[in-house]
Amino acid sequence: MSSFSRIALFIDGANLHATAKALGFDIDYKRLLTDVQNRGTLVRAFYYTAIIEDQEYSSIRPLIDWLDYNGYTVVTKATKEFFDASGRRKVKGNMDIELAVDAMELAGQIDQMMLFSGDGDFRSLVAAMQRRGVRVTVVSTIATQPPMIADDLRRQADVFVDLRELQPKISRDPSERPAPREPR
Repeated sequence: MSSFSRIALFIDGANLHATAKALGFDIDYKRLLTDVQNRGTLVRAFYYTAIIEDQEYSSIRPLIDWLDYNGYTVVTKATKEFFDASGRRKVKGNMDIELAVDAMELAGQIDQMMLFSGDGDFRSLVAAMQRRGVRVTVVSTIATQPPMIADDLRRQADVFVDLRELQPKISRDPSERPAPREPR
């Protein structure tokens, strides 16, 4: 990998969180950014997540604010609440389209795409990026039962990296929990 390689990072927030949790560690997003910067020139780092709007306080808010101030482009969308056929309350907040549109718009400016997601819906996006000459690395895991990555997505990627292998470089030391912020 040349250091002149222009890289864009696309993080499916909910998917990456679930994958790291399944592997039993927390991600240190500052270390993650450093790891990617060591691989080439980081053009953009996107983090996608849905937010439950009507909640007074969202547990993900501090993370989103931190990412926003520390080099990430955070893309959020309000979740939609609905009731399924049997009357159960469901929350839907899918960010796939936003991620795909941003990736396609950047395709001409990058050499590599790093996608942190195991969602099989991204297979056609990966294929489209490859047709535009972008090498795609997909980061997820096959170390869980069942694997967190869709088989066809893993096969489509130019490179598959198991999140478990990145753990020593990007995990947060449990003793380094962020200090509570002073009220403004």
